Amino acid sequence: MEFITSALENQILLTVLNAALPLLFILPYALVTIYIEMKMAAHMQNRLAYMQTGYHGTLQPFADIVKLLQKEDIIPTAADKFLFILAPYLVFVGTYASFAVLPFSSAYAGSELDLGIFYLVAASSLVVVGILMAGWASNNKWSLFGALRSAAQIVSYEIPAALAILGVVMIAGTMNLQTLTSLQSGGIHEWIIFGGTLPLGHKLALIPFIVVLFVIYLISSMAEVNRTPFDIPEAESELVQGYNTEYSGMKFAIFYLAEYANLFLVSAVAVVLFFGGWASPFGELMSGPLWGTFWFVTKGMLFVCLNIWLRWTLPRMRVDQLMYVSWKVMTPFALLCVIVIGFILVL
Repeated sequence: MEFITSALENQILLTVLNAALPLLFILPYALVTIYIEMKMAAHMQNRLAYMQTGYHGTLQPFADIVKLLQKEDIIPTAADKFLFILAPYLVFVGTYASFAVLPFSSAYAGSELDLGIFYLVAASSLVVVGILMAGWASNNKWSLFGALRSAAQIVSYEIPAALAILGVVMIAGTMNLQTLTSLQSGGIHEWIIFGGTLPLGHKLALIPFIVVLFVIYLISSMAEVNRTPFDIPEAESELVQGYNTEYSGMKFAIFYLAEYANLFLVSAVAVVLFFGGWASPFGELMSGPLWGTFWFVTKGMLFVCLNIWLRWTLPRMRVDQLMYVSWKVMTPFALLCVIVIGFILVL
């Protein structure tokens, strides 16, 4: 009986540690990314950004977090208090739950679900609910406008993103992200973006359509995380701050953390689907659990930096342009690519 109890306790402890591991990655990642973004933006605009706190401002993100934690937690008098408090946590939970199926290496994935991609798309949809909740509960017209814009944008761009993912699933024949990565572990030529493990004839026929699907997913992922040029839900020149206008202190910090976590999430999904995940570009050379984590995080951070670069390069789109690109350009192209890929694989 004591043996069974001890085994159960160990299992519970392992489960808790397994669930907490992504958080141990997200917190330092967010601090590093904030610093990278401010420095990249500054150099692109010919200025210096952080310089005072620590060497070249390396401690400034820590100072920003401490400042936010010390700020007063203000709840508007006319707000729906319960939903107002719940919203930022729901947004973060939607993002954090999606990390459960990310394969950080061959030795670690929170959960190796056979329907991993399906779960990821479903779990990340919770973010929309939290954003709508934040906008409505704030009882502020700018917050409500931002929330409605965000919901329309995310729902619209989830369709081409899902179609791009479907095309990859058809090629790989699995929704398990760990299995999908393992299929690409033979070297850079085995990555899905280069046709995966298919015969040469199939590869040559499929690569143009896979590249189109990748571009569609990349644009859709930028829209889903509300990054410029798709940042109309929090357009400062129009809506003050958008759906989180009324938030301060810790709750605002949670929204900020969720945004950066979501940025890595969509980048990591692009890496797994198209660029080999934790697989080394050199095949068996520089492979293994530790190298796998290195490759996965490095590839993900490259896409994060790409998103940051585009944010400080492109102007914001109008609402009508945003909807036009999704419904009349990307969705038809994604659907066409999926149909063609299906025909090539069958015939």
